[in-house]
Amino acid sequence: MRAAVMMERIAEASPRFKARIAAALNFFSLVTAALTELFVRGRLNYAGGYIAIAGIAAVTLLFYDIFKPVNRGLSLLAASLAFVGLTFEALRLQPQGVNIAIVIHGFYCLLIGYLIFRSAFLPRILGALMAFAGLGWLTYLSNPLVNYLSPYNLASALLAEVSVLLWLLVMGVNVQRWKEQAGAAGERRSWRTNAHLIQ
Repeated sequence: MRAAVMMERIAEASPRFKARIAAALNFFSLVTAALTELFVRGRLNYAGGYIAIAGIAAVTLLFYDIFKPVNRGLSLLAASLAFVGLTFEALRLQPQGVNIAIVIHGFYCLLIGYLIFRSAFLPRILGALMAFAGLGWLTYLSNPLVNYLSPYNLASALLAEVSVLLWLLVMGVNVQRWKEQAGAAGERRSWRTNAHLIQ
């Protein structure tokens, strides 16, 4: 019951608050995953991993809500990709030794980077940083490439993504511009619906 009330309050919250909550949850998940991987073994390792995955799932939903005024379809595609990646992560599937979850996260970062770049409520440099992080994660498509670039690919991807998260945590989004973009997106959807009904 309390969880449902909390989710309802978050849904009604301002986009700035949602962005800050998403960034905080993302940091929590990153720290949980890192500490679990480094220091925990056995069943607790799985538990820590699932806690981190649950946090990222919540971040994905919040990001979808924040970026759907920019492009609802791309925001939904990004969220769908993220959930596919989280499924691979939860099942710990790595076919032929390739970390599919990280690769999918790379594509997710590219899409979020594009949405940030096209948004009116965040600086475009953040979109470029997120896209750069995505390219870093995509190096995990090839084990020889990862071995050659390691640890620089990991460090650069993390630094770029963390920079975006820090901005969201401290600054959030420009609420006025978000509302303007959301209003414009709503008007476009309404016009398309009316045009379809007329036809």
